Amino acid sequence: MSVLTDTFNLANGTQIPQVGFGTWQIPGGDTAYNAVANALKTGYRHIDTAKAYANESSVGKAIRDSGIDRKEIFVTTKLPAEVKTYQGALDAFATTMKNLDVGYVDLYLVHAPWPWAEIGKDCDQGNRDVWRAMEKIYASGKAKAIGVSNFDVHDLQNVLNHAEVTPMVDQIQYYVGFTEPKITKFAQDHNMLVEAYSPLATGDMLENADVKEMANKYHVSPAQLALRFVLENGVLPLPKATSQAHIEANAQLDFSINAADMAKLNALADTATDHGHNATQG
Repeated sequence: MSVLTDTFNLANGTQIPQVGFGTWQIPGGDTAYNAVANALKTGYRHIDTAKAYANESSVGKAIRDSGIDRKEIFVTTKLPAEVKTYQGALDAFATTMKNLDVGYVDLYLVHAPWPWAEIGKDCDQGNRDVWRAMEKIYASGKAKAIGVSNFDVHDLQNVLNHAEVTPMVDQIQYYVGFTEPKITKFAQDHNMLVEAYSPLATGDMLENADVKEMANKYHVSPAQLALRFVLENGVLPLPKATSQAHIEANAQLDFSINAADMAKLNALADTATDHGHNATQG
């Protein structure tokens, strides 16, 4: 399935497989291990985790046990949102490296611009301090690329004003009807790849009538249509699944959506109105 091995290019030339396998809300232990092992067997070569997910060790073990050359697997993980000091970031990365035990990470992200318990808090200075640590980690070669997650335009600009190395990625909540156009445009205008977490709104948008109707037209599932929509917009989707059937179905994206239908999808209102959003994004 070429969709799993086709790549986007990051600003530093690093190639990143254009569909990732997300592990948010997948418990550490056998559940995470088996999900990642099955994803790799299916053909995924991009695995996304985070220290906050408490499954880095299981993800790392599945990667090591896969028998696949480390260089063939793109591994993303994240600095906890609560860490807003230079030394704290370096210490957290050291812990992550021990947890994963895969030699290096391909992409390291600042998980959020504020602690999760204090969404919207002004952490501008903390984010600048953390970004200096991210640049040091990048210079060490232990992270092949660095970026951010959940950063809005203000947060991105705050880092850009002081950065020696520009963030290469902004991973944000993104799905049909909720594409955060201001953040997406700003990031893309500054040569950052936008990654879509919760590209299915954690499943909340799969019963949307407009999405279901168009999926029927293309003879695909609503999930497959939603993931292809993300790709057609030049954004990298990170679908999460634990069942083998869903792991495989989410990789069957070798079709295209015509321009007229993409325009319709891009014009849709929120397809999961009950889904929770970060208060600082929209």
